[in-house]
Amino acid sequence: MSDDQKSELFDPVAPEQPAAPAPEDARVVGVGPWEGEWPEGEHWDEELLREGDRRNVLDHYRYWTMDAIIADLDTRRHTFHVAIENWQHDLNIGTVVRTANAFLAKEVHIIGKKRWNRRGAMVTDRYQHVRHHPTVEDFVEWARAEGLAIIGIDIFPDSKQLETYDLPKDCVLVFGQEGPGLSEGIHAAAEATLSIEQYGSTRSMNAATAAGIAMHAWIRRHEFGQKVN
Repeated sequence: MSDDQKSELFDPVAPEQPAAPAPEDARVVGVGPWEGEWPEGEHWDEELLREGDRRNVLDHYRYWTMDAIIADLDTRRHTFHVAIENWQHDLNIGTVVRTANAFLAKEVHIIGKKRWNRRGAMVTDRYQHVRHHPTVEDFVEWARAEGLAIIGIDIFPDSKQLETYDLPKDCVLVFGQEGPGLSEGIHAAAEATLSIEQYGSTRSMNAATAAGIAMHAWIRRHEFGQKVN
C-alpha cells in the first residue's frame, strides 16, 4: 500500500454520517445502520455498516474496524507507560487500563500474575496494548532497556509530591497492589517515588483513582506545557 493510500485510509474527514439519535433515544449508545450509499475504504467494517455501531468509541471511529482504530491510535500514542503490580488479582487493573486508554498511554504493563479482571476495562483492553512481566526484575530490565524512567506512585518516607515533581516525558508510572502498595523491589528501582497530596482522614486512596490523577499530571505537563514549581 502506498503512502497516499495509507493517508486516505486514516483520513479523519469521513463521509457524512447519520444524524445523532433523537432526544427520546438519547440513552441509546452509538448509531444504527449506515443510511445511503456505503463509503469506500479498507477501514470501514461492513458488518457495522449493515447492523449499526453500538460500541463505546468516539464518533470519529464509528463503523471503523477494530484493527483500523488500533492502527490509528498507534500513530498518536503518548510516550508514557503505565504499570501495576498484580500479586493478588487486583480488581483495579481494569479501571487502570480504561483510564490509560482514555489518556492514550503507550502501553499498560501487568507485573506479577498474568490473569486480571477485565470487567472494569469496559472492552478498552482491545484497543490498549497490554504487556505482562512475571517478575519485578523482568519489568525493570525491560524499562531500562527502553530508556524509560521508572516513577513509582505511593507513600514512602522519601516520596516527593506529584504536584511539584517535573515528570519526565519518557517514563513508566508504576502503581502497587491495592492495600500493600508498591513492592520494595519497585521502590528500590524507581528513579523517584511520588505521593499525591491528600487532605482528609484516610492515609491512602484507591489505586485506580491515583493512576488517573498521575496520568493527567503527565498530560498537563507534556500536552499543555504546564510547568511545575
